[in-house]
Amino acid sequence: MRLGVLFSGGKDSLFACWKAMQQEEVACLITVVSQNPESYMFHTPNIRLAALQAEAAGLPLVEVETAGEKEAELLDLARALLQAREQFGIEGVVTGAILSVYQATRVQRICRELDLWCFNPLWHADQEAYMEELINSRFRVIIAGVFSCPFDASWLGREIDRRALDELRDAAQKYQITLTGEGGEFETFVVDAPFFSRRIVIEEASRTYRNYNGILRIERAGLVEK
Repeated sequence: MRLGVLFSGGKDSLFACWKAMQQEEVACLITVVSQNPESYMFHTPNIRLAALQAEAAGLPLVEVETAGEKEAELLDLARALLQAREQFGIEGVVTGAILSVYQATRVQRICRELDLWCFNPLWHADQEAYMEELINSRFRVIIAGVFSCPFDASWLGREIDRRALDELRDAAQKYQITLTGEGGEFETFVVDAPFFSRRIVIEEASRTYRNYNGILRIERAGLVEK
């Protein structure tokens, strides 16, 4: 089956893409670029770098814009899926949803209306096992945004390695947050994955941070040999 992957550049969509590759053919990546940083549906930090990640993965990218208005943005998602079906003949859609019923039900509804299969390999996955597998499989993931206590500015740009995962476990237990950031506590950006032919190097970035709310803006990045 030919699949299109809903692609944000964060760890969940890339990991879901990798899982899909082990079972089916991934024909393209699909990115919706929202103008609204508070979008209910779409990841926004560093979304423009999805094209660089697609190049690293050797996959074509379908990219559409949306104003990011609640519910209306779903029309733009449907437009993106239609474009992917027309250009690349996709028969199904992969998502990285873990717990968000809001996102999952809306994607599933659109897929149903367009007669596309919906594959959610991370849905209700054990978060501890998922994060362990992410590291063991040699995904290199950095924190690109923080939106919750206890994350201070030092987390911006930090790689999720074993030490960071230990600290995330402690934070999840103490502050009742999700280990994966699925509750919106943090956002990520993937600089390397098992299916990348080259890895991403961040050449220039800036940070903004205030009151447990911060963003790492990657202003310049390139690809280098692994």
